[in-house]
This record gives sequence, C-alpha cells and structure tokens, in this order.
Amino acid sequence: MEPTPEQSPHHAYPDHWEADVVLRDGGTARIRPITTDDAERLVSFYEQVSDESKYYRFFAPYPRLSDRDVHRFTHHDYVDRVGLAVTIGGEFIGTVRYDRIDDTGRPASAPADEAEVAFLVQDAHQGRGVASALLEHIAAVARERGIRRFAAEVLPANNKMIKVFRDGGYTQRRSFEDGSVHLTLDLEPTEKSLAVQRGREQRAEARSVQRLLAPGSVAVIGTGRTPGGVGRTVLRNLLAAGYTGRAYAVNRAFDEGLATLDGVPAHRSLGEIDEQVDLAVIAVPAHRVPEAVADCGEHGVQGLVVLSAGYAERGAEGRELQRELVRQARSYGMRIIGPNAFGIINTAETVRLNASLAPESPARGRIGLFTQSGAIGIALLSGLYRRGAGLSSFISAGNRADVSGNDFLQYSFEDPDTDVALLYLESLGNPRKFTRLARRTAAVKPVVVVKGARHSGTNPPGHAVPVSRIPDTTVSALMRQAGVIRVDTVTEMVDAGLLLAGQPLPAGPRVAILGNSESLGLLTYDACLAEGLRPRPPIDLTTAASPQDFRDALAEALADGTCDAVIVTAIPWVGENGEAETGDGQVLAEALTKAVAGGSAKPVAVVHVEIGGLAEALAAASSTAAPRPRTVTPAAQPRAATKATTARATTARATTARATTARATTAGTPEARGAATAPAAPATPEAATAPEAATSQEATPRPGRIPAYPAAERAVRALAEAVKYAQWRRQAAVPGKIPEFLDDTIHEAGAAALIEAQLATAPDPRGRPLSHDEARELLGHYGIDVRPTLPAPDPEAAVAAAARLGYPVALKTTAPHLRHRADLGGVRLDVADEEALRRAYGELTDLLGKPAELLPVVQAMAPRGVDTVVRASIDAAAGAILSFGLAGAPSELLGDTAHRLVPATDRDAAELIRSIRAAPVLFGWRGSAPVDTAALEELLLRLSRLVDDHPEVVSVALEPVVVAPQGLTVLGASVRLAPPPARSDVGPRRLPNY
Repeated sequence: MEPTPEQSPHHAYPDHWEADVVLRDGGTARIRPITTDDAERLVSFYEQVSDESKYYRFFAPYPRLSDRDVHRFTHHDYVDRVGLAVTIGGEFIGTVRYDRIDDTGRPASAPADEAEVAFLVQDAHQGRGVASALLEHIAAVARERGIRRFAAEVLPANNKMIKVFRDGGYTQRRSFEDGSVHLTLDLEPTEKSLAVQRGREQRAEARSVQRLLAPGSVAVIGTGRTPGGVGRTVLRNLLAAGYTGRAYAVNRAFDEGLATLDGVPAHRSLGEIDEQVDLAVIAVPAHRVPEAVADCGEHGVQGLVVLSAGYAERGAEGRELQRELVRQARSYGMRIIGPNAFGIINTAETVRLNASLAPESPARGRIGLFTQSGAIGIALLSGLYRRGAGLSSFISAGNRADVSGNDFLQYSFEDPDTDVALLYLESLGNPRKFTRLARRTAAVKPVVVVKGARHSGTNPPGHAVPVSRIPDTTVSALMRQAGVIRVDTVTEMVDAGLLLAGQPLPAGPRVAILGNSESLGLLTYDACLAEGLRPRPPIDLTTAASPQDFRDALAEALADGTCDAVIVTAIPWVGENGEAETGDGQVLAEALTKAVAGGSAKPVAVVHVEIGGLAEALAAASSTAAPRPRTVTPAAQPRAATKATTARATTARATTARATTARATTAGTPEARGAATAPAAPATPEAATAPEAATSQEATPRPGRIPAYPAAERAVRALAEAVKYAQWRRQAAVPGKIPEFLDDTIHEAGAAALIEAQLATAPDPRGRPLSHDEARELLGHYGIDVRPTLPAPDPEAAVAAAARLGYPVALKTTAPHLRHRADLGGVRLDVADEEALRRAYGELTDLLGKPAELLPVVQAMAPRGVDTVVRASIDAAAGAILSFGLAGAPSELLGDTAHRLVPATDRDAAELIRSIRAAPVLFGWRGSAPVDTAALEELLLRLSRLVDDHPEVVSVALEPVVVAPQGLTVLGASVRLAPPPARSDVGPRRLPNY
C-alpha cells in the first residue's frame, strides 16, 4: 500500500508495520496502516458494525460517518496520529487509532508521551482475538514513536473491550469518571504481557494447524477424470483411509453431466458446492494455482494443501510466485501447507484423514511427524509401517512457505494424541522462535530432530528463508540446550521415536542386559559403554532359554532397583534337529509383554537377530495400550539388589534334561579381567550424578509398545538419547537463574553511554572494533577486568612499561598474523628483569621482524593456570551465543567448543564449562590442581549479561582467560560494536514473510 501525495512527506508510509497474524480461531488476517485510499473501505466497514458497537465506540448513537469523520480517520501523519486496520479479503474487519495528547487531553506532538486509543471491531468477527492483536501492534507502533502510555475511555457495559485491556498484561491503572471507565496502560512490555502474547500465539498457531488436520470437509482440486495422476491418487487415498468427513472432487474439465467420481460428488468449481469446504487439496499446474486459491478464498475455505510444484525450487522467478501464493492465501485468511508438498495425515478415529500421496495410511499411534521433504516423508512412513509403529499426525510441508516446523511444535505441544514429535528439517526460518518453542514442548514431551543440509551453508532449493552462518556443531549444542534430541539420520530418528513413544523415561544410566546369546550381550554391553551408559554384566540365559525364562528374567530385572532400563537380546532357538527356529517371535513377544504388564517404570528395548515376526508381534501386543502420562515425579529409591536371576524352567526343545540356571556372564567382560564393575567415573564432579537422585519416571506406568531393533548399537543409541533427555527434563523442572550479586557490580547505563558514543563516531553500518583501552572500559562496566597492556615500540619503551607494571612480565606481539600464536615464538613469558627483557626484545625482532610489524606489548604476568577462551557473538538468525573452550589446539584444531544461547543462567554456565571433551583438565586431571570454575562461571554470566543488555555488542572474544586455582585473569579482549540486527522473535505477533 503506497502513500498518496496528501500524506506528510516527512513521514512516509511505514510498510514495516504491515503484518500477517493468526487469529484465535486459526484463521489469518492482515494488519496494516490506514491510508487515504481506504475511505470507501472504512465506510463499508462502519455500515456493517452494529448500532450497539457504534454506541460503545462513540458513547452516543452514531449511525453513519460524516465526510469529516472519514477524512479524519483516513488521514494520518504516522507519528502523532496513527490508524491500523485488520483486513480479510481486502476488506476491513477491525480498526484502531491513537492520537497523541498532552497532560490536559488536547492534541499534542512530541515530546508528549501519552496517546488516546480507541478500537472498533466488526460484530461478525468479535471473539476472534482481533482487538487483542490490534493492541499488540498499535502498542509497538506507539513505542516506536516515543509514546509510553495509552489512555482509553470505555463505557462500563463494554465488558469485551475492558477485558482486552485487562488481559493484555500491561501495567494499568483504572478509575471511574463521568460515567465511564478511564484506563491508563503503560506500554513498556512486562513479563506478563510477553507471556500473554506468547500464550495467544501458541493457541492461535496450534489452532491453525488443527484446522488443517481435522477438517469437516475436503475438496481435491485437480482430480483427474481417469485413474492415476496426483489429484486422483489423493482422492483415492482419502477414501481408502475411511475419512469421516465430506469429500468432493473438483476439476473444471469435468463433463457437465458428471455427478460423482469414485463415489463422491464431482464439481467443476467450488462455487457449485452448497456446503462449507474446510480444506482444499490443490493438485493443478502452478499457473492455475492462483485461480484455484481465489476460488477457495471466495468460498470460505479455511486452509490449503498445495501439492503443485514449480515454485521456489525453480529459482528466483518461482520464488516470487511462491511469495505471491502466500500473500494471496493469507489475504483470504487461509494458511498453506506447501507448495510442492506431499500431503497430510491425521489418524484420529474421529477424522481418519489421508490427504497425501502415501498409498498406505499408517496405523494410529502416538508419534507426530513433520518433514520438509516428500522423499524423506515417504521413507519415514515406510520405515514406521514396516516396524508396526503408528502415527498421530503427519505433515509434509514441501517448500514450507507458510506452515513450518514451528507451527507443528505449537500444535504438538497441546495435542493430546501426540506423545513424541519427530521433525526432519532442512532449514530453520526463525531459529530463535524454534528453540523457544522446542524448549517449552520438550518440557512435556520429547522432540526428536534430524537436520538436513547441515554443511552446505545454503538453504535447499525452494526454502526462501534467511541463511544462518553458525556452524552445525553450534546448532546442535543450542538444540541440546533447548531439550531437543538431535540425531544424525532418519533411521536414528525412528529408533528414538519408537522407544520414547512406547516406553517410560529412564531414571538414570544403569542398564540391565539379558538374553540367550552371550556374544550379543557383550556387543550390547560394549555399545552401552560407548554411549556413556552404565551397563551391568550381561545375564546369559543360554540358548536353551524358553520364552518363560525370558519373562521371568525380565520381570526380575524390572523389579531390581539397581538398574534403570533393560535391554533384552534374543537369537533364534536351535531345535532338536539342529536347525534354527525363527517362527517363535509371537511366543516371545507375548512373554515379554506379560513381563511388563504390571506397569514397569523402566524402559525396555529388544535386540533380536533374525527372529521372524518379533517386531510386528511386539507392536500388535501393545497396539491397544492406553496412552501413558509423562509426568515427572521423584523416582523410587532402589531397593537391595536381588539375588542372581534364575531361569527355572526346562525347555521343551531340549532332548535331555539340563539345568537352565542363568549365569551372569563374566568371560570377556571388564569384571573378569579385574576391571571396575562400573565404567570410569565422569570427568567432572557434577557429572557423577548418583542414580539414587534420579527424579524422572512415569507417574502411572502402563504397558506400552516394546521397540525391537535389529542391531545392538541402534537400540543402545536410542536408549542413550532417552537417558540424556530424561536428565534434561529433571533439570528443566527446576530452571536456572541469574545470580542477584551481578546487579551490584554492573553499570548498565555507563556501558550504554559508551556504546552510544562509540557508534556515533562510526557511520559504517557494519560497526567498528574497539581499541584495547575502549574494550577494557566497556567490559569493566560489567565487572570484567582485563589485564592492561602497554605498547613497546622499542626496547626503551618496553623497559619503561615493565617498570610501571612490575616484574615479571610477558612480552607479546599483537600483529594479527601472530596474535595468540605462542607456537610461532611471538610470546616471551616470565621475563624477570631489564636485562632479560632487552634480550627477549632483540630475539623477538630478530626472529619475526621489525617492531612496527610486530606491534609488541608488555603485560604483567598472571598466575599460572589453564588457558581458556570465552566468546560471545550475535547471529542474525539464531541470536546471541555464548561459547567456551580451552585455548589453542583443543578449540581451534579439534573444535572442542561448547555453546549456549544468551541469556545464560547459572546452570547454563556450569554446564557450558563441563560439556567440552577437555573438561577434565579443569577439574584436576592427572593430579593437577583443580582450577577456580566458580570464577569462570561468573565470568560467563557477566559476558552473557553484557551482550543481552546491549545487542550493539555483536562480538566479544576474551582470549586467553587464564583460570588459576584461585581466580582468573583475562589477558586479552576484542570487542566489536555495530547496529544490532533486527530480531524476529520480539515485538507483536506476526507470521514470517520469506
């Protein structure tokens, strides 16, 4: 929408105020500034508002707007007078306006910081959250224009409007004057207003996905007249799944006399359908999609699944077509899955929707699946089907131009039919929002993610989203911080999903292993050690073990308080004739299922080799199991260890009576070789969490699906992910905090003034690096003391600097190509006196070059300790990231660096320094003295607070930070300032536009 010449040339049309929003019922609308071109729209809108609503707006009967009113409500300067409208299909459904006023309530200009605000929503759209969305956006506009308070006069009977103000979460004052309620709202966001905003966002976006997945009627546009083709295939799959709603076939090429197709009504256009159509599946060529979308919009369709290809995956021209498709659909209040989508599935008994190209609708289950790739979606559906697993919902989003993984998380969070969310992602349109939503969802149910295109540095074809430049290792660390289970392959995702959906969370890392193969038990034992678990010695039931022996051994292991999970290993039985019997999967499945029927609080997984039908039998045995709650409750204290498991029964297959006492296998295990009975102790004290302290178990365990795996490594890896996730859940139940003592030593205003002054001298939008002294001053405002350095352009200056600092000193080069490169000889340490300093200076210049090239400096020596590096940087997509590692080869060569999102809590800081592989060096490795990790954690918290308070600080590197047994010393610091990148996760709710 462009401004007209009548509008003030000093305040151009603010197109950045335009936004697509999701309303309470899941429909979309557009919010934009009102312009002079909107006169007719405003009059038409006002005519559709009831007399009662007009009375509430103007406090008197006001049947129509005068020409003067229309002019006043459509002419704004976008500073002191602003009007916003909510539109659907180009027509107004709601408006809001503010006028800046002074202390007497008269029109004013800046610096007056109060404005009078008034709303009007069409009666047919009241209750959809229109006014709430308008309040968020008009408040953001007002803050941008220097307005800090809204004043509003509301009639006491206007309860709906009073509720909008009351529920917004802003600080407010209320009084009753002259027969009306006078409200004053402070527009500074509060924790409550942010929580309200995000809560509304979650409910609205979840509802928008729910409308797509549970439509009352579906029209397939582009259904072929003959079998085959995309549209006809979708219609066939829809009917084969037993869809409970109404279905329609639509194709403008149908013969006029065609009444039905495949048993459903056939129509040439949506306009011929007399009933409401909730969902349209579009399967026509790309050039015909705009016509189909317009037809859907005109007839009130709520959502679209666009299977058509030929969009952003084809290049720049296709990308623009894709953007126009989204704009067109949203203008009618519709959301889109696709384009280039594979389809959607909902297995709920009340829906039974298969609006996809998948020929087999999956069984009903507790797993929700989202994928950005049709091919990967096919593979995942096939893999789950083969293993007897079921789904609650499935979305293949294709180019994910609108509905994305974030929307799926919003839906999964509150979907009672989903216990586990699986996502295959190739791009993250809004990483900050993703980590926020994933953290909230993971607190109540597991989120498992495979990230494709990890190392390309670009987005896949068709994904028109911002590209993040942060390394994949950093992305993985940030996902882990948010509680996401990050796996590398779709096979691992299915493996983890099956375990998490069917079994309770483990209370700790202790694993019991039992089975009828010593060798398979040892492979499982080794795999457990490799994944950081704590396996007990495998229990060998011998090849003569019967299904009853398995049942007894499993039941006893489940009752044993010294283990947290059980892995059952099984190979085919050997019959009397010496041939393997592979057909006993059903019998073994029944025995294992009965063992867990009592409601064990421990997860069970099965590793089997060529036992026909076992996985399918295990799935069938629990297919009717009720959903299990995932409430986190304190774990029961382990009871005394039971005596050795005994397999009592003699097998019918044995030709002679033999003892079947199960022996705890020791041959080949560490115990038999004199090793400790448990794996090596964790590298850090905090990592050695006693199993007795575990607090995550199912509240009321019920029998679930026992997952079966064809390899020990796959079962153990899935279990290890469950163990780590359960530990995260226990920790997340008591969130970390930022210590209050930081507030007393931080001078935020002083830092802000310094930053403002420095940026004022740097017109370059890329910002500027600070000098050593400037960086020291800025960091000093946050209690980060950087040891001073003095320039030494010649030997005499070096001697003078050392005399000022005091011996012993260090002589270092600061040239960029030699900085932090002690291995190249650019650093001389423990220089004890003037003679040694002059000699070191001469050696340095003789070896590496002239002083003007080396830029040598002198610095007082710091106490000996461990050299570390602490960094903070801002990624435009992911946000501020705090990083830690050991200086030199560990972090630079081996990539041993840990990362956390800012703001970091005390728990984040503690985990950060303990999560690198070289962490034992900090905790007394090989007899060395442990260093002051408490001081290191405080430094991390201070730096986190700095970049969180001041987004203009786009990069900080503290290197090296020498951590001694008592205290630490920051020897070097570099800081870069720049205008902060725009954030996509703050401000009023809005859908992304890519």
